[in-house]
Order: sequence, then structure tokens, then C-alpha cells
Amino acid sequence: MFDFGSITTWFDNLLESVMPAWAATVIECVIIGVVLLLVYALLAIFYIFYERKLCAWFQCRLGPMRVGPWGLLQVFADMFKILIKELIRLENIDRFLFALAPYLVIIASVVSFAVLPWGNGLQIIDFNIGVFFMIAASSLGVLGILLAGWSSNNKYTLIGAMRSGAQMISYELSVGLSIMTIVVLAGTMSVSELVAAQADGWFLFKGHISAVIAFIIYLIAATGETNRGPFDLPEAEHELTAGYHTEYSGIHFGFFYLAEYLNLFIVSGIASLMFLGGWMPLHIPGWDGFNMVMDYIPSVVWFLGKAFFISFIIIWFKWTFPRVRIDQLLALEWKYLMPIGLFNLLLMTLLVVYGFHF
Repeated sequence: MFDFGSITTWFDNLLESVMPAWAATVIECVIIGVVLLLVYALLAIFYIFYERKLCAWFQCRLGPMRVGPWGLLQVFADMFKILIKELIRLENIDRFLFALAPYLVIIASVVSFAVLPWGNGLQIIDFNIGVFFMIAASSLGVLGILLAGWSSNNKYTLIGAMRSGAQMISYELSVGLSIMTIVVLAGTMSVSELVAAQADGWFLFKGHISAVIAFIIYLIAATGETNRGPFDLPEAEHELTAGYHTEYSGIHFGFFYLAEYLNLFIVSGIASLMFLGGWMPLHIPGWDGFNMVMDYIPSVVWFLGKAFFISFIIIWFKWTFPRVRIDQLLALEWKYLMPIGLFNLLLMTLLVVYGFHF
């Protein structure tokens, strides 16, 4: 399988041959930042179109079709429209926190986005506590949501922010327990080592029943943490208009909108990393010919394909199940998911200690 690390190493050596090391590092950081933001924007555009078409498919209709072939340009039209929308200045709000909130949400999303392993040798940052850093960075988004609801000086936004904060903080526990279950199986928090450990089989298949339970808990909890339906109580239109971002307009509203879709990709990418091997192809021991064919598929394709598959499942949840009440949502986490997750973490520890996993 092609190693993108050879390209990045060659480019780094090229820059250092014509300029000081510090200047090469600065240029590389700028290039990485630009590419990261470009990919971020393109993925958000893709996900908006992806969900619209899947929603239409589930509901036996066509979805956007008028702007461009098969409605492909509809998302771009919406993007340009939101860019030229006026930023409405509100009275009796905390202006600084009101303006800061969407940027906090975007920063948390981008930092988490940057840690994901996109392909063989194609990772922005990798260190021995990569998983811990990923969880910590993704947790910052709730601060932006709480600030948005409180600073708007609106009872609907405040209720929506409180719901979202309670929901995200609660479901982060089950997400963390599911991830820690796989960390116990792998014996490392390094993202690259997690992927390498799945070269002979993805953790979902070789982690025994405990990995399957962790995967199911992760899918449910990740849906709740990203405020996706049927857990979209913070944005319940019939109760709270638009929820915590009711008072936002223009590009500030667009930031919340983009972050919601990129968070969907991030939780899908983490699921791909932890349970489905990340960019690692599907290898079956003893099937050398099959494994060789799988290696010809680029590692980036493997990672994106797995992430889009997980996203499809989460979108499927939204357009299949009705919205639950807030008490039902929190009861599901505290009475069922978290106890099961704690027991499952103990079960995985025993499986690893006694060598019962595959």
C-alpha cells in the first residue's frame, strides 16, 4: 500500500535544502492549515448534499434537483446565499461572548478533525496520547454552545443550550467508555499504533463480544453527543424554534451549521479508527490473493469509505426514529448506556488479561 509519508518527507527535505529549518516549519504549518480548512469546507458541502439525498431516499422523494445536474449545485447556492446574509446586530446581548461562541465551536471541530489518520503516512499530528487529545479537543464544542445560548439573552436559546450541554456532557461519558474499551484491547493511545494493530483484523471482529457491544454503544452515544436525531432535543423546532443558535444570522449561523455536519464526520472517523481499522484495508488471514487486491485500494479511500458508512447509519437513525423527550434521552444514558459501558470495559479488561480475544 502506498505510503504518503514518502511525499511529505520529500517535501520537508526540499524546503530545508533551500531555507532554514524554522522557515520550512512555518511554511509547512501554513500549507497544512490551508489544506485542512479546504478539506473541512469540501466535506461540509458533501455532507449537506449527502444527508439531503439520503433523507429524500428514505422518504421516497428526489431531494434537491433543480440547481445543477441532480441538484449538485444546490449546496453551493446555499453557501453563497449564507455568505452574503446580513449579520443582524441584537440589543441587550453580551456582544463579545455572542461573537466568540461560533468560533469556539469551529475551533473544537477543526482541532478534532486534524488528529484523524487520513491514510498511510497521511496524518497531521501523532503522539502517544492521541486518543486522549482527540477526546479532549472534541469536548470544547460544548463551551461554544453554552456561551451562544447564554449570551443571546433569549429564553429559548438558553433552554436549548442547557439541553445541549447536559446531553453532550452525558453522552461523552459513554463515548469515552467505548473508546477506552478499545484502548484496553490495543494497549496504546497512539493513533498510528491503533491502526497498525488492526493490520491482521479490525478490532470489531477480533475484539470478541466486548468490541461489538462497545461499537453499538458508541453509535448511540455519538448520535446523542452530536445532537443528531432522534436526540436533537436542543433544536426541537416545535418547542425552541432553532434552539441555541436562534438569534444567529449570516456566517455566524453558518459556523454552527458547518460544525454540526463536520462533527458527524469526526465521530464517524473516530469509529472508523477505533473499530474498523482506520485506513487499514480488510485483511483475512490466509487469503493472500484477496489481501493483495485489497492493498491496491488507496488508504484514503478506505478511511473515507468507512467514515461515510458510519455516517450513513447515523443519518439512518435520524430519519427512522421519532424524537425522544429530554427525560427519556438522559435516562437512556445514565440508566442504561453508562452502566453497560462500565461493565463492558471491565469485561474487555478480563478478556485481555486472560487472552480470550482473537
